[in-house]
Amino acid sequence: MKAHIITIGDEILIGQTLNTNAAFIGEKLTNSQIQVSASSVVPDDEEIILKEFKRTLDSNDVVIVTGGLGPTHDDVTRKCVVDFFQTELVENEEVLSDIKKFFESRARILTETNRSQALVPKIAVPIRNRRGTAPGYWIEQKGKIFVCMPGVPHEMKNMMETFVIPKLSGMLERKSHISISNLLSTGIPESNLFDRLGNIDELLQGAKMAFLPSQFGVKIRITVECATEEEANNKLVEIEQKIRAKVGRYIYGKNDDTLEGVIAKLLIDRGLKIAVAESCTGGLINNRLTNVSGSSKFLERGIVAYSNAAKVELLHVDEDTIQKYGAVSMEVARQLAEGVKAISGSDIGLSVTGIMGPTGGTETKPVGLVYIGICDATICTAYEYHFGDDRLLNKDRTSQAALEMLRKNLLGISYED
Repeated sequence: MKAHIITIGDEILIGQTLNTNAAFIGEKLTNSQIQVSASSVVPDDEEIILKEFKRTLDSNDVVIVTGGLGPTHDDVTRKCVVDFFQTELVENEEVLSDIKKFFESRARILTETNRSQALVPKIAVPIRNRRGTAPGYWIEQKGKIFVCMPGVPHEMKNMMETFVIPKLSGMLERKSHISISNLLSTGIPESNLFDRLGNIDELLQGAKMAFLPSQFGVKIRITVECATEEEANNKLVEIEQKIRAKVGRYIYGKNDDTLEGVIAKLLIDRGLKIAVAESCTGGLINNRLTNVSGSSKFLERGIVAYSNAAKVELLHVDEDTIQKYGAVSMEVARQLAEGVKAISGSDIGLSVTGIMGPTGGTETKPVGLVYIGICDATICTAYEYHFGDDRLLNKDRTSQAALEMLRKNLLGISYED
């Protein structure tokens, strides 16, 4: 199958909203061995939308559309679907029931505007919306498949995972099997990772590899195609093992793993508690840790000590140390980690202090300078990092580096590169 993704919305076209929907759909289709031929973004304009429907459906087996199914005047996708397929709208009892239940669960009154969302194209199979009110549409005509879903990401994702992908997968005639795995690395630049892997052709033996860098690390995507699923999976495991043998210390997980999720499991399995003292990241590390369900089992407390006074009063950092070395220093980072561990009674104290930018830097302490401290029963130390000059990226990079230091601590991996 060959598929095209259409995202509808002025807000996406002008850059007001990131097009995360296309990325999610593209990944799900690829993992299901459906080739994504292209992706396009069009405005909330009926004429342009209709032209895009025709252009893409003519040259693809599947067209997947998101956006413009809401109840307001600027949501024109449903009308375009009706016009394009020359059908009519009919009220669907199951969809109406879903909408009523949705409003009842939120103690809201169902309006006629929202009731109108139960009107679906007559030729379509409705895709039930378990997260909102607007249903999706599945239309098969002349050997083509047309799928239309809401643009709200969590609504669309649920439809893709529970309806669209299972249905498409059941229609595929596979002549071979493709297995895909993503190894997640952090703490090493893309170029260094590439160099350490050595001869890529020898490593892959016909498989494909891609490096996907971000501020959190480098994702290594491996794609293997073989005659059977068993052969593909075996070859994938073999390649993964070879990669881990060369750069395993930088790999913290795979596929949908998160660094905070991996750390949470390590802490829980070991029965350890952690406390975090944050200055420059303003609570981001604690936010990431508490994204993990059950975080109360391993996170004792988090303290945002942004000012010098807070560092002294809450975490017992020595005032003379701040005066002598500055708040952004290895000495202060060490005392922050030691202080938060001591006052919380936790097994591990973790700390960060730095200059996020774009202002605040000096010749000796430039923007992007960060110190991360860690303290446990045997060591109390800190390390220096240099990131860029983008404030928000620096916060992400600092939180990632701190969590990676914690992971290494738990696994007994040296902090040194």
